[in-house]
Parts: sequence; C-alpha cells; structure tokens
Amino acid sequence: MTPTDEHLPIRRGYLLEGITLAWNAVGVAILAVAAVAARSVALAGFGLDSLIEIGASTVVIWELSGTGEERQRRALRMIGVGFLALAVYLAIQSAVILAARYHPRHSVLGVSWTAATAVVMFALAWGKASTGRRLGNPVLLTEGKVTLVDGVLAVAVMAGLLLNAVAGWWWADPAAAVVLVFYGLAEGTAALRG
Repeated sequence: MTPTDEHLPIRRGYLLEGITLAWNAVGVAILAVAAVAARSVALAGFGLDSLIEIGASTVVIWELSGTGEERQRRALRMIGVGFLALAVYLAIQSAVILAARYHPRHSVLGVSWTAATAVVMFALAWGKASTGRRLGNPVLLTEGKVTLVDGVLAVAVMAGLLLNAVAGWWWADPAAAVVLVFYGLAEGTAALRG
C-alpha cells in the first residue's frame, strides 16, 4: 500500500463529513422556512436535528485530524450531549402541541426536502460505515449510525407531514416529532457511553 492509498480512507471520511455539513447547512435554512410556514413541530425538530448533525460532523472532522482514545471519547460525549438536548426540547414541544391540539398546515416544501434528505442520508451513512470500518474509527462509525437514523427520521417526518396533508391527521406531525425524541435519547445515551 502506498502512502497515498493509506490516506484515501481519511480523505473519504473528510469528504463524507463535508457533504453532510453542506447538506445540513442548506437543510437548516429550508426547514426553518418550511416549519414556520406550516407551523410544524416535526419540521422544526428535524431542523434542530440538522443543526446537531452539523455539530456531529464538525466533531468527526476534528477527531479525524488527530486520533487518540481521549479525543474519541470527548468527541462521542459532545455528540451525545447534543442529541439529549434535542430529545428534551422535542418532548416538551410535542407534549404542548398535542395537549393544545394544534393543527399544522400542509408543507410541500417539507415533504420534498425530507424525501430528498432520506435518500442523501442513506447514501452517506453507507459511505461512513464502510470508511469507518476501514479506518477502525469508532467516532466515524457512530456518526455514520447517526446519519442512518437521520435518514429514517426524514422518512418519519415525511410520513407525518403526508398523513396530515392527505388524511387530515393533525396529530401525525407532533407524533413524528416524538419519534425524534426516542431517537435523541437512544443516540445520546449510546454516545455518552462510548
């Protein structure tokens, strides 16, 4: 293996995280507009999830620049705290909206963006899992799992938006946000445990 071949997986890791960063940065803006227009807690929560993904990708890029067990533990803790904060926020917000029986509006933009995000996140998750295994890097592997679940969450949010639009199930939007709560708790706890 040449020195160039040895660095290829690390460069691939940087590229995958860069794409994730760019997608989520655009996504935050799109989701903010869509969430406000539709008054959707699920879209707002997914936008916050995108912010956390930006933080997680930044942590992975930082970690890839100089590995070490302590640096990896610190990186995993940072990712975990972000997801626990998301879970707490969404639990409170969803409970308030369900109790108030607030009806969100339809969002073509939200449905379109979450559908595209699901496809992109599934592809990125596969790339991160493959690259993380090749590098033996637990931080990249963990963030790859986060990206995979991000794709699943995009599908859940899209389903909630579609059920609200097509069937008039107003509660599907905050119910989709509750899915994000369980995800945030699970991922946050797992990351904190290392």
